[in-house]
Order: sequence, then C-alpha cells, then structure tokens
Amino acid sequence: MAEMSVDLVAIERELWSGQATFVSAQTTEGQIGIMPGHEPLLGQLVEGGIVSIVPVEGERIIAAVHGGFFSVTATSVRVLAESAEFAAEVDVEAARQVLSDANASDEEQKAAQARVRAVEQTANA
Repeated sequence: MAEMSVDLVAIERELWSGQATFVSAQTTEGQIGIMPGHEPLLGQLVEGGIVSIVPVEGERIIAAVHGGFFSVTATSVRVLAESAEFAAEVDVEAARQVLSDANASDEEQKAAQARVRAVEQTANA
C-alpha cells in the first residue's frame, strides 16, 4: 500500500509525525482528502476544523485544529496549525460549557465546536 510522510504541527508543539495512507482536512474551500501521489497543493485550514490521519500502523488520529495551513506534495503532507489538540485530550464538558455561553466569542465557539466534533468522530471511528 502506498504511503506518505505526514506531520501535524501546532505553534506550541508537534502533535504527530509518521507514515500514513490518508489525510482529510477541513479547508476554506471545503473538505479535502489526500492520498499518496496527490497533486501538489497549498491550502488554508478553517477555524474550528478537524484533521483526520490514517496511519500505516495504529488507529486513526483525529485532532481539532484551529486555523493554519497545509502543504501537500506527492509524498508528504504538512499540517501547520495555529493550535491543535488530539480528540483524546479534549475536555468535552468544558467545550460544551463554552458552546452554551452566550458571552463566548465567535472564535471560542468555533474552537469548542471543533473539539466536540473531534471527540464525536473518534467515538464513531
């Protein structure tokens, strides 16, 4: 099976690096799926989006991603996020509190929505 090198990096840390067979991301142009051999591409991630990685070995990786960019070549994908967190790291109750807070900013609402969706996608995986 074909593989590609994938890096998921946020400003504060590198979340994941390894070989994968598929990456999907929410971009300003819509949802995109990347497989090895994809045409070169540079895209902008949406605020409050999700990135999903299917590694060669192990379980699917899902992260809530808050803005940033990604770069694609035939053999690699680099996700450079302003901030990101694995679904397993999400405090769902805190995210739901933000969603129910009428005083939360639009940015806080989008980030909380992404966190909840990341956890829900993990549960459905």
